[in-house]
Amino acid sequence: MSLETASLVTRPGAHPTSEGVCFTVYSRHATALDLCLFDAADSSRETQRIPMARGERDLWQVFVPGIGPGQLYGYRAHGPWVPNHALRFNANKLLLDPYAKAVVGRPDGKVTMLSPEGPSRFPGTHDNGPEALKAAVVAGTYDWGDDRPPLTSWRDSVIYELHVKGFTRQHPELPPELRGTYAGLAHPAVIQYLKKLGVTALQLLPVHQHLDDQFLLEKDLTNYWGYNTAAFSAPHNEYAHDPTPEGIVREFKDMVKALHAAGIEVILDVVYNHTCEGDENGPMLMLRGLDDRLYYRHEFDEHGANYINITGCGNAVDSSSPPALRLIMDSLRYWVTEMHVDGFRFDLAVTVARDDKHAFDDRCQFLSALAQDPVLSGVKLIAEPWDIMRFDSYQVGAFPEPWRELNGKYRDTVRRFWSGQDGSTAEFAKRICGSQDIYGGSKRPALSSVNFITSHDGFTLQDLVSYASKHNEANGEENRDGDNQNHSMSCGVEGATTDARVNRLRNRLRRSLMATLFTSIGVPFITAGDERGRTQHGNNNAYCQDNEISWLNWAECDEEMLSFTQQIIAFRKKHPEFRRSDFFHGQWNPVTGLPDVAWLDGTGNLLSHDQWHDPARACFGALVSGQPPQILIFNRGPLATDFILPGTAETQWTLVFDTGEQPAFPAEHLTPTEGGAAFPVNGHSLLCLRVSSGGIGLNWVD
Repeated sequence: MSLETASLVTRPGAHPTSEGVCFTVYSRHATALDLCLFDAADSSRETQRIPMARGERDLWQVFVPGIGPGQLYGYRAHGPWVPNHALRFNANKLLLDPYAKAVVGRPDGKVTMLSPEGPSRFPGTHDNGPEALKAAVVAGTYDWGDDRPPLTSWRDSVIYELHVKGFTRQHPELPPELRGTYAGLAHPAVIQYLKKLGVTALQLLPVHQHLDDQFLLEKDLTNYWGYNTAAFSAPHNEYAHDPTPEGIVREFKDMVKALHAAGIEVILDVVYNHTCEGDENGPMLMLRGLDDRLYYRHEFDEHGANYINITGCGNAVDSSSPPALRLIMDSLRYWVTEMHVDGFRFDLAVTVARDDKHAFDDRCQFLSALAQDPVLSGVKLIAEPWDIMRFDSYQVGAFPEPWRELNGKYRDTVRRFWSGQDGSTAEFAKRICGSQDIYGGSKRPALSSVNFITSHDGFTLQDLVSYASKHNEANGEENRDGDNQNHSMSCGVEGATTDARVNRLRNRLRRSLMATLFTSIGVPFITAGDERGRTQHGNNNAYCQDNEISWLNWAECDEEMLSFTQQIIAFRKKHPEFRRSDFFHGQWNPVTGLPDVAWLDGTGNLLSHDQWHDPARACFGALVSGQPPQILIFNRGPLATDFILPGTAETQWTLVFDTGEQPAFPAEHLTPTEGGAAFPVNGHSLLCLRVSSGGIGLNWVD
């Protein structure tokens, strides 16, 4: 063995050299492992089966001379079948390399992947090699040229969540063969749209190779969102225009390079909390057959080992176990160092952040390893700070620096406020100010909060103001799936309508919600299509809808909403007071004569404690100190009201935007309004005015 080859034997995966390929895979409890090679021209034909040797650290290796990139392969693991002890070895099942960088095939959860008698009792005798997923050896050579990460600061970030396929599947300016692909997302027409919109980062729904669940295929549906990972380091092959293994990887890199050239970051939504193998009734594809006991979390009782299902998907990857932790960390580093992505959003991050006792711990193995990693500690890290089914599942505010978190409390509170719910005003103010009650106690910055109102999971912005109830019948579960607590509103008519009055109200509410997002302290996050009026016709759980329900319809666009979104993003970028990294402290500035924020009741007075907590309080103002000072006026109520502007007759206020009007940003310069005068505020509206001349102090307050 050459020195080149010897240096690779402790690195899991398939590593091509000038002499051949070195294969390494982990298993502690297997008694034997075979490498199986397959014909690249006919992936169902096994050409060679080679025994592997156990080395140190439970790593099995074999070097095969004379082969190289493009070679298809899989593993067969021999060992005991004792499910009650979390040992599920079955050499009849071909196993995918957990470190695969490209995957060939598209199997599902059919019986060929299982045991006819049931996997919890018998291993099954069917050899699934012909139809199983195969890994492909990848060279991965690529000329990155002068590619550099945009390195946009958190304070300047605007995150835009999209689905690689759904975003471009119906784009009219793309060649048909590129629609729905990585290459399509890199197309100049798409990048131009993103640049004009003003977003700084794309958050891609899962692009790891994933599996379509058998129960969905039986309904002519698929796992469209992709939260069903089969290979943590392989781009999903169906999103590539070039179907070859090397081409899939190259096309993904081309996409990242093109987005970087436009100043747009790439953040991956990653699913390390579970895999597509599900519970004991699921398919055997990779980790279960290699070492079920050490890759997955189990609870042991008098009946034996049971999968811990804190993800709702049947299993949970044991990130406290050394081989599983290494797999996750190696995968993350690969996406950063080799694929040049800029960060990650961790699905059900609480599961990944559990310790060896299965409890959430901000000093657990995974969080500690990541914090000291010289590569990963410097990229953008966003937690979905919850999982399910345990007392400690909801952990908003509990992740350590440098993590940011999707703030579910922000989403729910902002929705409640604009839907007109009584008693929501005080908490609403906390959320738009960065949620200091959540993050301040642990000395985390205000930018720890990733503020969002909608995401892929739930209603679109249009549907949020058009449906009081979910309508998920197309999912085939009799509308039982999806969240029932949406804090949504129909505005008097369920679904689409030609009623002009209803549509005006819906448009006003959408503008108010979007304006709230971009004037809040924290990192704004929007979902693709909300700026255009995209609807899913009331489906708030479209995870299985790979069709027009989920795809962005480029033929239809609410041009007014698109223009408003572009303008409100540009407004935020111009005003650092809404992009601050510290919380408001309320202290007076002797130069300006103002605190950093003052809360106004609309009658010429500061809001009192009792007024804050008055359930009927619908309208209030936030005077924000800046250059110049600005005031935000919120009115969640249905009725118009007058608001006394602060200052004196020398103070001149000019309207910046009014979501109660269309267009919301005035096309012409308006006559200023004096301080102390009453300014009309429409119902369901958010207004912003700035001081255009004259000074301002709070000596006008009684």
